[in-house]
Amino acid sequence: MKGVVFAGGLGVLLSLLATPLFIRYLTRRQFGQFIRQDGPASHHVKRGTPTMGGVIIIVAAVVGWLGGNLIVGRAPSASSLLVVYLMVGLGVVGFLDDAIKISRERSLGLSARWKFLGQGIVGVSFGILALQFEDARGVTPASTAISFLRDTQLDLAIWGPTIALILFVIWSNFLITAWSNAVNLTDGLDGLASGTAVIFFGAYVLILIWQVNQRCGVPGAGSLCYEVRDPWDLSILAAAIAGASLGFLWWNASPARIFMGDTGSLALGGAIAGMTILSRTEVLGVVVGGLFVLVVASSVLQIGWFKISGGKRLFKMAPLHHHFELMGWGEVTIVTRFWIIAAMFTGLGVGLFYAEWVASL
Repeated sequence: MKGVVFAGGLGVLLSLLATPLFIRYLTRRQFGQFIRQDGPASHHVKRGTPTMGGVIIIVAAVVGWLGGNLIVGRAPSASSLLVVYLMVGLGVVGFLDDAIKISRERSLGLSARWKFLGQGIVGVSFGILALQFEDARGVTPASTAISFLRDTQLDLAIWGPTIALILFVIWSNFLITAWSNAVNLTDGLDGLASGTAVIFFGAYVLILIWQVNQRCGVPGAGSLCYEVRDPWDLSILAAAIAGASLGFLWWNASPARIFMGDTGSLALGGAIAGMTILSRTEVLGVVVGGLFVLVVASSVLQIGWFKISGGKRLFKMAPLHHHFELMGWGEVTIVTRFWIIAAMFTGLGVGLFYAEWVASL
């Protein structure tokens, strides 16, 4: 527990103190955000606000995670290394996207082709590596079984090892792409994505600590134990990411002095995907991160309805938070209410996780 607390505290401290220094650096270099012309008019005043703040979230989270392991005298595990690889790798893709937006002074960065390629390289390599690195019990960081609260009976291995690997890579990359895009779409109002990330990763600290105590092979674990390779190290990493996001939120809350940019949103989305895959809670993550899912679903529905209805809109504007802006809601009101919704989804997810274990007694 000491490692979890230290990682979270160090993540908060580093992010809180380093962000204003980074703001001053970005301001001197005139690395500011460019705003979509078709967006809400209230957003035009945000033009020029420093972006790429995700760099601070990534650095603070990684340092916090390393510090948490150091304080308890243990080396990082294969599982946490893989999540960090996914987070940093997608963060680099996002950084390139942000850099192009700044250099070309437009709201569009990497082309869809290059962005997809970058995400694909990181995601495919993650998927392949996640099925390697067996521990002493023969457990790998990920499994080929589709997971809800734990691995289910729906196992891709029934198709043979080669096909199972291919299908798992496809499945894991679907999750990676979905989560990274979901966080990216949610990052449209000051503090919305960073605050929701704090709630999500805070919940996963609790879930992973519970898995530590009920891990298969641990004396006293019940019949429904959790076959997870490295829940302890993942809980330290989750605490570090939650802490880094919380420290960043201090400066990202309305009126934001800095935006996380695609650097931060893709990195956090990758961390969410990796955390759910390696904790064997892929479907549960959809419930815990329900607000992210709601936001991306609003965009999908908007596009689908627009095509089906011949040009009509389901919402005034997508993603969903912009719909409420055009209805006249204040930005702070929307963000606060969306945080409440995020907390309700998270409470439901954690409740389902605990209820399943209690029902097995």
